[in-house]
Amino acid sequence: MPRSARLHKERKAQVIEALKRNGFLTQGDLAAHLEVALSTINNFINSKPVYITKFEEICHALNLDKQAMLKPLNEEVNSNLASQEEIEKTSLFSFIAYDDYWVGRKDLITSLTEKLQGAFRFLFILGLTGIGKTALAERIILERQKTSSLTKSYDFKRVNFEALGNATDFMTVAIQWLEAWEIQVPSPQRNPEQVIWHLTQYLQHNTVLLLFDSFENLLGGNEEEGWGNLADNWWEKFFLSLLSAQSCQTRIIITSQDLPLSLVEQRYNQYWHCHLLTGLDENEQENLWEIIGFNIDDNLEEKALLMRLGKAYQGHPLVLRVISGEIWESFGGNVKAYWEDVKSKIETVETALAEAENEAQKQMGSEDNWKLHKLTRKVRLEVNKQRLTSVFNRLEAQSTDAYYLICAASVYRVPVQVQGWLMQLAVLIKRIENQFCNEERQEMALEELCYRFLVEESVNPNNQRVLGLHHLIRSVALEHYQQLITKLKQQSKTA
Repeated sequence: MPRSARLHKERKAQVIEALKRNGFLTQGDLAAHLEVALSTINNFINSKPVYITKFEEICHALNLDKQAMLKPLNEEVNSNLASQEEIEKTSLFSFIAYDDYWVGRKDLITSLTEKLQGAFRFLFILGLTGIGKTALAERIILERQKTSSLTKSYDFKRVNFEALGNATDFMTVAIQWLEAWEIQVPSPQRNPEQVIWHLTQYLQHNTVLLLFDSFENLLGGNEEEGWGNLADNWWEKFFLSLLSAQSCQTRIIITSQDLPLSLVEQRYNQYWHCHLLTGLDENEQENLWEIIGFNIDDNLEEKALLMRLGKAYQGHPLVLRVISGEIWESFGGNVKAYWEDVKSKIETVETALAEAENEAQKQMGSEDNWKLHKLTRKVRLEVNKQRLTSVFNRLEAQSTDAYYLICAASVYRVPVQVQGWLMQLAVLIKRIENQFCNEERQEMALEELCYRFLVEESVNPNNQRVLGLHHLIRSVALEHYQQLITKLKQQSKTA
């Protein structure tokens, strides 16, 4: 879970007074004292998210109670920061997608958790990339953890098939599970049939929770044209062995952009449930804007513009976060100025999506949310990528180091430690500018990306902070990185 905190807006006057009281005549004086970027101090004072470590350092320097600074003036202080720490300490896993900006979906979480506690062995969470499938799965796992006997780390396993790259074949993953659960299978018997039998026996009789992320990577096809059936037939045989078993204590959550039809067309539909996850509704969008720092209750005109942006992108959480980051970082939080800059593009998006849905309705002939999703998926994916491309173009113009960093970091398929990202930036800067990129410059570039909601932060099994890019953002970053490298090669040839 990202370690961020935000000063409550009612505490701003206290902070300004504390600056003077402690001898800091300007924000720059405090920034210099703490050796942090000026933007960090500015974000703190203006109730924008900053890293918890920075939040605590600033409060300490100003002799302010860090817990009190999170709450309204008239509200009793509680241990909000400590409770976030406690969640991770008691959880079976580190969060990758579920974070401080999660909003809504309360009834859905309850409903899907109950289904897993009942007869359903498989839960498919389907939807567009970036729609919040992984975050929802993690939230459901937290709920299930509260009410089940999952108390040991080996009771939970997660696999991200996007991160595995080409190593997604059944035997590679299955052998790792066998070793983790200390299931002895003699080498002569390590054929797929025997491995499936041993795994099925274990999962039938043990309470295990499995999370399969980016399941579409096991399917034939691609993101643009859609997917088909499972490419590795042994995966299908494994899943069918669990569905056909007379009983099974294990539960499996699968996040995917599509369904494996050869699997769900079998006769075991009483054991699996499929939920198509859509964007945030209007109330959830309002909550998201408020959490990010927009004071929508006091400015109805800005609220209307933000809600129109939310509607245009159908409540897509990732896109809305990135838009909010751009409003804050590129337009100083001025929603009207941002709207004037992107108005024509948003109107184009609205028209394109309306036309796609109308055409899909004609083809369907009847209401079917799954068919509508599939028929309009390509258009929605394209408009989301176009918005991110615009964000990258603006980032290149306004914060070149941050642009270089996200391009360089796109080489990592999986989350890595912060040093890995900063090393890639230093190497790229050396290649472009032929000079050393100091630590302060690196940190400022990273902060800029975090404030723009372009980075995913989590903690690895060794309790180390790691950074990653969402698949949708990484795909755009890779395109820009390849363009950048091509340009550098051309320049070196002409030099």
